[in-house]
Amino acid sequence: MKFDLHTHHFRCGHADGNIRDYIEAGIQAGLQAIGISDHTPYFASEEEQAFPRIAMAKSELRRYVEEVLALKEEYAGRIDVLLGIESDYFPLHAELYRTTLGQHPFDYIIGSVHHTEDVSIFNKTRWKGLSEARKIEVKERYYSLISQSARSGMFQILGHIDAMKGNYPAFSDIVADHAIDETLQVIAEAGVAIEINTSGKTKLSGGWYPSDAILERANHYGVKVTFGSDAHKPSRVADELEEVRTRLKEIGFKEWVYFKQKQMQIVPL
Repeated sequence: MKFDLHTHHFRCGHADGNIRDYIEAGIQAGLQAIGISDHTPYFASEEEQAFPRIAMAKSELRRYVEEVLALKEEYAGRIDVLLGIESDYFPLHAELYRTTLGQHPFDYIIGSVHHTEDVSIFNKTRWKGLSEARKIEVKERYYSLISQSARSGMFQILGHIDAMKGNYPAFSDIVADHAIDETLQVIAEAGVAIEINTSGKTKLSGGWYPSDAILERANHYGVKVTFGSDAHKPSRVADELEEVRTRLKEIGFKEWVYFKQKQMQIVPL
């Protein structure tokens, strides 16, 4: 079975195309299921749309859900359209996000850490002038947040768990193996899946999130895996899916998963 659980569209302000475009691209790619998972609004902000080029407006959430559900019905029998969403994880606002998202019938929610210490993980200038000890501290805090998100019970999938390397490839060389191992153990115990996200190719790091080294350790700890292109244009739907499948088999994985009505569906690789 072929699926892609991570796609965006125009509502987030930094992706091209509408939802139908991504569904049609999924059909062309031979997918049996496609997940629509645009960015949540910033619910804790007083503004209607705090960051128009990052996430949808609060009032768009209902329209987003209604549109996906309508397209799910329209495309039934051709491709399984799954209602997902990608949510930031902010510990201070976790209950607000949990309550708000709980009002809608999501098939799954991707939990992604995009900020640490109130700075974007993709902001490469944040590393300028930091000592090695401080870099280790930042990396440990990043993985601490990912661990917290796994324990929160809010998410079925954790997004791009080493994406901090995206615009700072040297992130991978910062020694914090214990933090990664502890996080993977927490993820396994929580029964949450991690995605192999092929959008790293659009950043300075290139490659996938997470790295092969992390995937090998994830397999050791029994972490479940899924696939997401993180497409921000329809042409990237299912991008490198077969290459990911092949690599997972080489690493030793036997299966991957997707979610319907928040229930894990296990599929042999």
